[in-house]
Amino acid sequence: MTKISTATRAAIKQEFPNLTRDVKKFPVRDGEEPWTVREAEELAALLLEDKERLERELESADRELSDLLRNSGDGAGDDQADYGSSALEREQELTLVNNMRDLLDQTNHALDRIRKGTYATCEVTDLPIGKARLQAFPRATLSVEAKAREERRGA
Repeated sequence: MTKISTATRAAIKQEFPNLTRDVKKFPVRDGEEPWTVREAEELAALLLEDKERLERELESADRELSDLLRNSGDGAGDDQADYGSSALEREQELTLVNNMRDLLDQTNHALDRIRKGTYATCEVTDLPIGKARLQAFPRATLSVEAKAREERRGA
């Protein structure tokens, strides 16, 4: 288990004032132990850290993308290889920014679910997502079965 600092624990209590009560309602799959406050705090701390990191990285990536777009014609001249290289760089940076935004959205959604006391419940089936799944991927919103069905449908 990860050691949570006193400052982090205080931030978690402020951010999630009902966590001690709500964690008792977090469902588990057959054979899993009930959620403990400590386990929920560890996941909340991880998600809050990820949120801060992603916001910083996204701000930096947005600046880089803006610079690339603003300077897209500089230095390219008539050389198509330079133009293609610049276009590829812009496309890669745009993909990176979009992926970071998606991950930040997923992180915020997971934090909202903790706040609302609906964390650990599959959004499709209303069944437990599974403690082990959430500890491996805290942003999960679907049970393994619901995720498998979604992937089979090509969603």
